[in-house]
Amino acid sequence: MNTGAQNATGEIFIFLHADTFLPDNALTDIKQVISSTKKGRGRFDISLNGTSAMLKVISLLMNIRSRLTGIATGDQVIFISNNLFNEVNGYTEIALMKDINLSARLNKLYKPYCLRSKVISSDGRWEQVGLVRTILLMWCLRLRYFFGESPETLSILYRRGLFWKP
Repeated sequence: MNTGAQNATGEIFIFLHADTFLPDNALTDIKQVISSTKKGRGRFDISLNGTSAMLKVISLLMNIRSRLTGIATGDQVIFISNNLFNEVNGYTEIALMKDINLSARLNKLYKPYCLRSKVISSDGRWEQVGLVRTILLMWCLRLRYFFGESPETLSILYRRGLFWKP
């Protein structure tokens, strides 16, 4: 991500996961946020693309959590001005939790602008691993990161699934 940012020539960087899709008006909304607010950063609400009612609830809770904490991930699409990205020295080169680390550092300056228009993100991991297991995995990893577990250890746990073997 840092390499991409170093080679980019635009004034705004957009970071998203490969299985996340922007809404039609995304670029216009992003430009408006960056030009009209002092924040210089933001994210979208998310909608997981499955048909399960629980995925709708999970999407809603992810959006609420992100609004309360200011933490965003590539599933929610992180957008940031080139200047602000450089001011915080970009992404920290760690094995896991890069987005969370960046969000936490940026929160010391500004909370993100939260766009209500929704990006669509794949429910693949949720369906493959299971809803409860995925929630437990993500919260356990975040909690361990918060209490100082190394991103390298967390990366191993993530790949192993923490509670089960893939």
